[in-house]
Amino acid sequence: MYYGYGYGYGMDPWYILVIIAFIFSMVAQTKVSSTFNKYSRVRNRAGFTGAQVATQMLQNAGIYDVSVQRVAGNLTDHYDPRTKTLRLSQSVYDSMSVAALGVAAHETGHAIQHDVGYAPLALRSFFVPLANFGSRLAMPLIIIGFLITSVLGGGGGTIITLGILFFSLSVAFTIITLPVEFNASSRAIDLLVADGFLTSDEIGGAKKVLSAAAMTYVAAAFAAVAQLLRLIAIFGRRDD
Repeated sequence: MYYGYGYGYGMDPWYILVIIAFIFSMVAQTKVSSTFNKYSRVRNRAGFTGAQVATQMLQNAGIYDVSVQRVAGNLTDHYDPRTKTLRLSQSVYDSMSVAALGVAAHETGHAIQHDVGYAPLALRSFFVPLANFGSRLAMPLIIIGFLITSVLGGGGGTIITLGILFFSLSVAFTIITLPVEFNASSRAIDLLVADGFLTSDEIGGAKKVLSAAAMTYVAAAFAAVAQLLRLIAIFGRRDD
């Protein structure tokens, strides 16, 4: 068996792509933190808190079986479709900032997606256990397969391929996540204006916060795809 992981004395071009993806991820994380912090200091004129916005939006959408709860941490906000629970972080739940309202509305957007049967959300929920399973087993299988090949001179190709396939499940999850997150943000912006929570000159701040957050998901998908391509490039050429 032969693995084409040598690139002479030059830098592995796929590794460069992974580095670029890592830098992109760091920039995206920094951007979302700085943007949220900026607009967390801008109070919405109507005086709504994040929790009030989420609760009212749910009621306006005819959803009464979703609970809104406070959760510890910063930017740990999420919607759990299994328990129909919308959890808002401490910096969002009681905050009256434009940033908090944007985040609360975004998570409410996920609850609305669940209520109306938004297909990409259902697909993402289906992929959660598969992605978790794949991410746990992928690298151990690839390492075991590589060691078998290194020691025995062959025989580990099938195990490596299986590891790459498992890793691709987590990659698929990051890609499926993109339309879910973008749609939730779109719903959030529309509802914040339509329901009168933010004025036309306040909504720009909420848009910037959600756009910055969306870039973190794009960066995660880019990083996952880059890593998958590198694994395929390194271990894909073999002769069993």
